[in-house]
Amino acid sequence: MKLSLDTSGLTEVRADALIVGRHSDDAKLTPALAAVDRKLGGRLSKVMAAEKFEGKIGQVSHVHADGRVRASRVLVAGLGPKKDSGAEAVRRAASAAARRARDLGARSAAAYLAADGVSARARAQATAEGAVLGTYRFDKYLKEKSPKSLDSLAVSEPERRSQAAAEAGVRAGEIWALATCLARDLVNEPANVVTPAYLARRAQEIARAGRLGVKVLERADCARLGMGAYVGVAQGSHEPPKFIHLTYKPKGRARKRVVVIGKGITFDSGGLDLKTADGMYRMKDDMSGAAAVLGLFQALPKLALPVEVHGLIAATENMPSGTAQRPGDVVRAMNGLTIEIGNTDAEGRLTLADALAYAAKEIKPDEMLDLATLTGAIVIALGMGLSGVFATDDGLADRVLGAAEAAGEKMWRLPLHDEYKEGLKSDIADLNNVSSQRGGGAIVASLFMRDFTDGRPWAHLDIAGTAFTERELPLGPKGGTGVGVRTLLAYLSALAGKR
Repeated sequence: MKLSLDTSGLTEVRADALIVGRHSDDAKLTPALAAVDRKLGGRLSKVMAAEKFEGKIGQVSHVHADGRVRASRVLVAGLGPKKDSGAEAVRRAASAAARRARDLGARSAAAYLAADGVSARARAQATAEGAVLGTYRFDKYLKEKSPKSLDSLAVSEPERRSQAAAEAGVRAGEIWALATCLARDLVNEPANVVTPAYLARRAQEIARAGRLGVKVLERADCARLGMGAYVGVAQGSHEPPKFIHLTYKPKGRARKRVVVIGKGITFDSGGLDLKTADGMYRMKDDMSGAAAVLGLFQALPKLALPVEVHGLIAATENMPSGTAQRPGDVVRAMNGLTIEIGNTDAEGRLTLADALAYAAKEIKPDEMLDLATLTGAIVIALGMGLSGVFATDDGLADRVLGAAEAAGEKMWRLPLHDEYKEGLKSDIADLNNVSSQRGGGAIVASLFMRDFTDGRPWAHLDIAGTAFTERELPLGPKGGTGVGVRTLLAYLSALAGKR
């Protein structure tokens, strides 16, 4: 979708569809809507009355313009009540209206979604994000593709004093949305395509395009560094593991050095502790954290933030074979801790343990974050609509949660309850990778990983319930959601003082 800024008046906009927002508690038409309605001879207000248009978020009504304005159709998109107004309301309104415009056959659209209390820049960014994410499709493997496509969207900003801010918002929205779409594409691809080697190649392509630093460590390199936990998970698969390290360095002095780690299990069978058929079917999405890291690094060079960022992905499959890791095996992680393998299906925390230890030793960051489809327990605790956040530092936790709110990605902080650490004791090693006690599985996994952070500020995002959806959501269809990309971008933008 081509995105642009339109500075003409709404009745002068040339497009197949003109989209205008309305709050549910507007007592009368806004000046913008009223001007369009007058040009249409009152038809817009009559249609809204007939359809009982209430202005709820996601509600869309439309009317044919019949040449009375330069747009072929006019769509009204609900923005919800003013008290709940914000960028997320604009995103969802843009998403719903862009989908409706596309389904009506529009190839071009213009949108003016003036939500109460939302700045011109934030409104423009949210409109661009919502339109791109809402019309996203993954149809690469379909013979019969839908012929309907919204090819362009102009964000309308008739106020001259707001146009520079709106233009910056459109550009940011496009960068953020395309980064999210890249993550979605990677998650939606089948596991016979997205192997560890494929992720490494994509990382190298992104690095070349953005002039980023990149290195890919092979199995032998990781073994020499002492990454026994990661290499142990990888030993059952024919596909060779790839440890990916991306680096973005700003021009001039960096305000902070941040490491972002994404879980990169490109397929998780469970290993010798084999999953059920139903439990295994969708395990191509176990690299959603890695996909988020790659989406982030596609965006960073375009945003030029004054923060040094390192992205780490310990990519591998978790497969059963004659060489696979066994329950009861003992491995040694990069920081020297030994781990008894209580369950081979608790593999993500093993790969992340070595990635965290590598980050602490080799990069020495100010802060570390990881994103991982880590536990089914987080889904039991929070359902399919919330990601879990665990953090060793309250300030870091607050920044992550603030970024998630700004991005419209729902997250909830859970405690690192130290008493649960008792269950990770092993008779023959420093740790067991699963707990001997029932319950609190997401907390236990986080406590396990904390031992590999070297005491540095660290936040863990468990996205097992939010990385993939089996139903259409307000900002996208079934499949990979790209969760975490926009939260990371909002978090780094806030560190850079740009949000």
